[in-house]
Amino acid sequence: MQWKGRLTSSLHKLHFVTINTGVRDSGHTLLLPSFPPLPSSTSTTEKITSPASNILPFSTGTTHREMLRLAVRKRFLIDLRGKVGNVFENRVGFCSTTGTSGRRLEGKVAIITGGASGLGKASAQEFIQQGAKVMIADVNKNTGLQTAEELGPHACFFHCDVTIEHQVADAVDFALLKHGRLDIMYNNAGIPGPSVPPSIVDLDLHEFDRVMKVNVRGTIAGIKHAARVMIPASKGCILCTASISGIMGGLGPHPYTVSKFAIPGIVKSAASELCRHGVRINCISPFAVPTPLVLDQLSAFYPGVGPNLLSDMVGGLGTLGGTSCDEADVARAALYLASDEAKYVTGHNLVIDGGFTCFKRLDFPAPRLVDQ
Repeated sequence: MQWKGRLTSSLHKLHFVTINTGVRDSGHTLLLPSFPPLPSSTSTTEKITSPASNILPFSTGTTHREMLRLAVRKRFLIDLRGKVGNVFENRVGFCSTTGTSGRRLEGKVAIITGGASGLGKASAQEFIQQGAKVMIADVNKNTGLQTAEELGPHACFFHCDVTIEHQVADAVDFALLKHGRLDIMYNNAGIPGPSVPPSIVDLDLHEFDRVMKVNVRGTIAGIKHAARVMIPASKGCILCTASISGIMGGLGPHPYTVSKFAIPGIVKSAASELCRHGVRINCISPFAVPTPLVLDQLSAFYPGVGPNLLSDMVGGLGTLGGTSCDEADVARAALYLASDEAKYVTGHNLVIDGGFTCFKRLDFPAPRLVDQ
């Protein structure tokens, strides 16, 4: 995507340079402030030798991704919390650093993949209300930009397909470039698979691979690159969205079910290593929530049924009387795990299902009377 911002009157002389951070045809670019050349006392390795002599301290032949990595390592004059931070507004940056003290995520920086809608959007809203700055990393550009604008100046959008590892890495690096830190990585991006679940004998393995690539490989990519920057900091929190479909069979299509069974295993495996470095990792297994993704799937089974009725159907599946599971319940669970209140919680699967997976009642048939 193209990052755009309006210059404030006090920074009207500041120029920008577009840096391509992806492959040639990705269209994935960042718009960063340009600065004058470094003073002559700067070491040779940090002097500007690029043809665009006033951009960033990169030598000729440096690839675009190496430029971004180097900028992150050096943090070369890029601190968007300071003067340059006022350049970006609303959907494309974080302009304000002030907030109410005592909020549970005050001053923290979070990335939420799949944050443009549904559970990711609800979590982004909750995090921002509690003082965090949130980067929404999503494959859906239009919805992502709209969501970031809706959430206000502490949200921004970064186009990211979690099946492409370098885009996940770029999202993490850009968070560092803007803020010098990453506190929370929420791997929430996922897809349900086929609208009409096929029989196991009719399963399309290409479709299976597609679901696994997003739900499992994408999650691992997020864990990998979050850990890359959190381990040196000796702190950080990684969250992953699992599902009750990863606890019980028969609740979803086979590819989706298999992918969600994998998430708690990934979390426990990663926790065994990351705990030594002070980095926590947990997952959340929610009950069915009437998100846009779920309602779209249900509409294939019930054509012509409106979204309100479909939402009521989803809510009626629960076992806990008098209430139902909604997006806010999952967002508040994510908030708890991301906050210091859960500072000693790692490797855990937090199930939010109203007891659905805890039991199965035995419904005995009525006894048949036998003639004496």
